[in-house]
Amino acid sequence: MTTAQERAELLAEIGGQNKATMGAVLGTGSIAKATERADGTMEATIRIPEDAMAWEPAVLIMPHSGVIELTIINDDKNTHACLLPSNGDKKFIGLLNHSKGRATLELDGPGYYWYGSPAGNDEGRGLTAAIVVTGEVPPEAKLDRPAQPRP
Repeated sequence: MTTAQERAELLAEIGGQNKATMGAVLGTGSIAKATERADGTMEATIRIPEDAMAWEPAVLIMPHSGVIELTIINDDKNTHACLLPSNGDKKFIGLLNHSKGRATLELDGPGYYWYGSPAGNDEGRGLTAAIVVTGEVPPEAKLDRPAQPRP
């Protein structure tokens, strides 16, 4: 879990207009960075704390697009699920109470990727979160237009 100071420092590092400011939009919850292995694959753990109806971290930052291996832990007394974005197809993990699962995702471009628990009314009660992939789009995906002024 990140402290308020660590959260502020991480938001300052990635934040600002036209950058990965998702942590400021999701005003509650924690923010964390995925760990990158030597081969470029990333990894992270996300969990549902007991009686919290929230993902920890609420915002997961990937330093670039690519493959990420997630460990998903349900520490809650209730059953939940995790529906995750991934290129080609979504990944679904059923999470019985006090259980864990693993998912390998491929996210090939920068942006915000939302996920949540589609079980019952979990999403309606706040069990949603985001994976933010930072970085630039490849040159072939950029618009052919002059540079725009930035504030």
